[in-house]
Amino acid sequence: MTSDDQAPSRGLGARAGAFLRSHPRASALTGGALVLVLFGGGAVAAGAATRPAPSSSASAGAASTPSSSATASRSAAPKPSASPSAAARAVPSTIPSAAPLRTCTVAAAAADSRLGTFEGTVVDSATGATLFDRSGSTPARTGSVMKTLTTAVALSVLGPDYRFTTKVTGTGGTIALVGGGDATLSATPAGAESLYTGAPKLATLAAQVKAKMGSTPVTTIDLDDTFWNDSDRYDPSWPVSERTIGYQPEVVALMVDGDRANPALETSPRSTDPVGRAGDAFRKALVAAGVAGASNAAITRGATTSTTVLGQVQSQPISTLIGQMIPNSDNTLAEMMARVSSKVSGNNGSAASLTSVYQAALKKTYGLDASTIKIVDGSGESANNGVPSALEAQLMLKVLARSNSLGLLYDSLPISGQTGTLAARFTGANAIARGAVHAKTGWIDSAYTLAGVIDAKDGTKLTFAFYAIGNVSGTAREALDTLSTAVYSCGANLSNQ
Repeated sequence: MTSDDQAPSRGLGARAGAFLRSHPRASALTGGALVLVLFGGGAVAAGAATRPAPSSSASAGAASTPSSSATASRSAAPKPSASPSAAARAVPSTIPSAAPLRTCTVAAAAADSRLGTFEGTVVDSATGATLFDRSGSTPARTGSVMKTLTTAVALSVLGPDYRFTTKVTGTGGTIALVGGGDATLSATPAGAESLYTGAPKLATLAAQVKAKMGSTPVTTIDLDDTFWNDSDRYDPSWPVSERTIGYQPEVVALMVDGDRANPALETSPRSTDPVGRAGDAFRKALVAAGVAGASNAAITRGATTSTTVLGQVQSQPISTLIGQMIPNSDNTLAEMMARVSSKVSGNNGSAASLTSVYQAALKKTYGLDASTIKIVDGSGESANNGVPSALEAQLMLKVLARSNSLGLLYDSLPISGQTGTLAARFTGANAIARGAVHAKTGWIDSAYTLAGVIDAKDGTKLTFAFYAIGNVSGTAREALDTLSTAVYSCGANLSNQ
């Protein structure tokens, strides 16, 4: 087809028609406005060129008075000119172009039946524009994607240098093991490591107690887990199998090795009495340290009244624990961070307090409107959690920008086909996006989720959150990978169609 540049003899109307025919995706409004400008402008030009102009010497009053000589009036009027007037020349010589259309669609991948009821959002990090949205403002269950919010809240409330503290207090023969929410406190012997590398040890506490007490015998060992009320230690929406298989412990302020039967395994059966298990392990450590009377001391439970500190150990800092929690999606650390964040922010450490704690931290520190969220737990185990995918994608903008130490989270995110819970994913046709997706995975019985950052093929960095909800199975993982790969291929040209 011949272009307008090659046909300069075409009239204005013909050029308008050619413009509309060559831009079939332009909206009716844009097209109507264009025709109005071109043809309306042409009419203005024609009228301005043929309308008689008033005499420059006539007064306003004379203009309204009929002339005594029609002939004189007609002869005084200027003759039509073929040259356009100034008004006609004011018509723009070029038509401003509309914003570039985004034409790359992922609609088919987003409609994959394996995704169940799908919700999702994609944001261009450079412009902040939402490129793709499916029910993005609707709060939904997140699975372990919740751990990204828990990390952000912990960094806001506790800070990257915060350490969980476990103390031993007491006077005379009564001592108390006082929990501070450190699930990493370990009963492993010297020279051995638990799943949580660098964790503090009960043996260290026992040695400190021995040094303080000398030959004074211990008669009572009190177990104090009152840092928060443990009546909500296991949410009713969590399947019991999460505990028996070994994904989730009862959430109490005093435990050892995440209450795992095998301290070295991520997935290991948990007990129905983490506090009692911690007490038994502490007694053994005291006996091994040579503390007199420890083997026969009575074990009780309750809040200690003594302020005399006989020993104290601390966990690794939050900055390190994030790196231990995110790659393998550790529920235990997430629950500890959530409850302690509640306590330190001035709340009571209950599960019921988490919604307001998260809302306040996300608003104050990151400027995010989290008014519609519902937070039941820190790990994402509950199907009753509710977080909009749009909010999660906005949080990922902050993660990408490394705001308020969130670079710690970005550096810990699993990488497609390479690390963490994404190491074995993005296979087959999706392998083109290996190494390009940094994201937190999530899975509960009724949802598979993925949220993070995509380094797109065209160099654009996109943040996203995808939720596959409802009657879904493990096949949803591949569907999420396929959708993420499609977004990777589209980049900034991603369309919402």
